[in-house]
Amino acid sequence: MALRLATFNVENLMTRFDFSGFKNQTRQDRVLKLFEMRTELDYRRMEEARVIAETDDTRQMSALAIADTDADIICLQEVDNLAALEAFEYGYLYRMVGNGYRQKFLVEGNDSRGIDVGVLMREQTRTGEKIELIEIKSHAALTYQELQVFDPALAAVAQPSDRIFKRDCLQMDLLIGGKPLTLFVVHFKSMGGNRDGLDGRLSTMPVRVAEARAVRHLIEARFGKDGAASANFVICGDMNDYQERIQIVGNRRQGYSFEHKAEAESALNVLSADGFVINPMLRRDVMDRWTLYHSRGPQEQHLCQLDYIWLSPALANANAARVPEIIRGGQPYRTVFPPGLEVDRFPRVGWDRPKASDHCPVVIELDLP
Repeated sequence: MALRLATFNVENLMTRFDFSGFKNQTRQDRVLKLFEMRTELDYRRMEEARVIAETDDTRQMSALAIADTDADIICLQEVDNLAALEAFEYGYLYRMVGNGYRQKFLVEGNDSRGIDVGVLMREQTRTGEKIELIEIKSHAALTYQELQVFDPALAAVAQPSDRIFKRDCLQMDLLIGGKPLTLFVVHFKSMGGNRDGLDGRLSTMPVRVAEARAVRHLIEARFGKDGAASANFVICGDMNDYQERIQIVGNRRQGYSFEHKAEAESALNVLSADGFVINPMLRRDVMDRWTLYHSRGPQEQHLCQLDYIWLSPALANANAARVPEIIRGGQPYRTVFPPGLEVDRFPRVGWDRPKASDHCPVVIELDLP
């Protein structure tokens, strides 16, 4: 029996318009800055036209990226609501793959923009095993003090009574062909940009550390500290942090160089410490583990893994030869690929947009012990 499991930050799968850019220039799309708009009504009309025109291409590419995973279960991040998930699955993904994801799950979380984590599941795997949901739990309401994960590093950005997860940790207990599997689907606090001389990643890291500690706590509560290593569980999602990156130096005219850099500090160390969970992406070449291209101009460019399928030790051992796949055909042409790793892009992909997402889907095929 084999289960194909994927995770994908689909990037702003929204059912509503954001008109705040009329008053807040920092939230106004760059193309609208090219046109004169005298009234808010003018702005709203142009923003609606821009979003509608861009969205169809974007979602066709998102669906192509998901179709290329050929996954039985897909964990998604940045989904507006269940209606958005249903409309996307039926109008785009179903038309792309011809075999629908009948089971759809989403619980509204804590994000201020309203983007949530969700899950699409087939009724059975490609090899015919039934996929059953036994129980689903949202942990969006958990606070720092409830799980006792508040520490001095958080004091500058949070209160003990604040909710831990910036979105949610969605827990799903499943049976796959009668065998148990528990999913923990997350989307950790974003890094943000550098502000007031502070590194955006480091300044927000205490929040992600607390989120990672909370996930570990939930897993140990579910299986026991001694039972977690032998359990079938997976942590999927956009962790918004990395333990290594590929530093890029150069430009299109002069060419690029690539250097691998390990990160001493990472919120993900909480999860990987003492082998609590295993990152199977480490089975890929060091230059070929990235799921996101980050750039703030030629002086700040790197490739890194933000998107993870963490395996329990039991699952990692049972699938020691399985290597995750990364779907990069939806990346925009501005993404800088290390030599030899270039891929064919999907039709109509642009220099910066349209694209499938700023993230790449990750998928792995698993046998359940």
